[in-house]
Amino acid sequence: MIKVLLDECLPKKLIYRIRELDENFIVKTTPDMGWAGLTNGELLAISENKFDVFITSDTNLSFQQPILSTTMQVILMKAQTNTYDDLLPLVKKLHSLIKDHQPGKFIKVE
Repeated sequence: MIKVLLDECLPKKLIYRIRELDENFIVKTTPDMGWAGLTNGELLAISENKFDVFITSDTNLSFQQPILSTTMQVILMKAQTNTYDDLLPLVKKLHSLIKDHQPGKFIKVE
């Protein structure tokens, strides 16, 4: 099982599309975990031993936090807007990235 955490800045509906990619993906959102409103640093610290992959659309995350020192892989989904319709085409690219996740790796998906 690979545990995936979606940042609260992403549309919650993406959780269902990511779960459909692989039955071994356990996907939660930060609000599901009771972590809504935490700063990026707090969120990474509290989630890194509970999740394998963190997915966000926050383009500032890689500049604000030391990704290389975390035990999670961080994936930045970058689309024209942060809407479900614009992000949905990027979901297909996530399967292999999640399946082959590497701690401390930062990947941008466009």
